[in-house]
Amino acid sequence: MEKNGEKKQTKETILSRALTFDLKGKQSVRATFRLSEGCIEAISIVANQMGIKQKSLFDHLAEDIKNLKSIAHEIKNTTLNPHNRVQKTFVISRRSRSSLDEISKIFDAPRDALVELSIQRLLPIINRERKKHEKRKEFLAKINRHYKEGEKILNGIRKQLGDDDPIITKFEMVMSSYETAKSNIEAFIDRSKGIEEFDLDAVNP
Repeated sequence: MEKNGEKKQTKETILSRALTFDLKGKQSVRATFRLSEGCIEAISIVANQMGIKQKSLFDHLAEDIKNLKSIAHEIKNTTLNPHNRVQKTFVISRRSRSSLDEISKIFDAPRDALVELSIQRLLPIINRERKKHEKRKEFLAKINRHYKEGEKILNGIRKQLGDDDPIITKFEMVMSSYETAKSNIEAFIDRSKGIEEFDLDAVNP
């Protein structure tokens, strides 16, 4: 009985330590990099288009150990050009920072270059999202025209049937929901304006 109790306690201890390690790994810490302005802008654009926090983007990149090792092997023993680089502090997870530090040390690869080349490999996402952005603007124009047609119909109902007609309230609900959806779409497209003039060649390690 005592042995079973000891085994149970040991298993619980291991699980507790694993959980503590996992939670500590997810803790937010600050990390400072010297990056090109294009890279900094790309990080903001990709995170915005994917609807995630920049911390989550760093976590995604840092957890792809295979990709990081491949990049580190390419830039091993290289020196970054210090010109046109900006010192920028980001909030990332403790695990992400440790991963970048460890691979940088093992391969003798600049940590800043690891970040830049990781972001560079996300540029196809920006290119794809830029094309979608233009299409979204086209559809927003159609949505605005359609909304105006709905307003005309609502005004027609008021004029011909009166404000107290039963279908007025129902159609007003439709138009209210439509307006909310339209406003959300407009806000999203407005937040994505930075992608329009972003220079894909500006991200260089």
